[in-house]
Amino acid sequence: MGRIDDVINVAGHRLSTGQIEEVVAEHAAVAECAVIGINDVDKGQVPMGLMLLKDGVNISAEDLQDELVAMVRQNVGAIANFKRAVVVTRLPKTRSGKILRKVMRKMVDGEEYSVPSTIDDIAIIAELEATLKAAGVLR
Repeated sequence: MGRIDDVINVAGHRLSTGQIEEVVAEHAAVAECAVIGINDVDKGQVPMGLMLLKDGVNISAEDLQDELVAMVRQNVGAIANFKRAVVVTRLPKTRSGKILRKVMRKMVDGEEYSVPSTIDDIAIIAELEATLKAAGVLR
């Protein structure tokens, strides 16, 4: 994975979200994923995964989250503090296929964000907000 653009600071440790994404993407049920660093009062930032499931996969969100947490602990380490994985129906992308991680991070952190004009489908933002509210990530 060539992405080194997202480095998060978890309890004083610099971690690459790309490295965590690699581990999450290895799960047999995950078709596509994005890991973002969200603000945390105690740790500074913590990683959160958003993932699409492969067609025909029958796994509960709780079981998937437990398995992903175990995989990240095994491959990256407990210091990653990866504890949150949310299944989404679509990830916001530009027309060229880049995932809008910055928009998702700001959305979860409750910050103002602007959706770039290059977004593939603006309706994905509302879908994502509804999914994150249902998962208890957004208020």
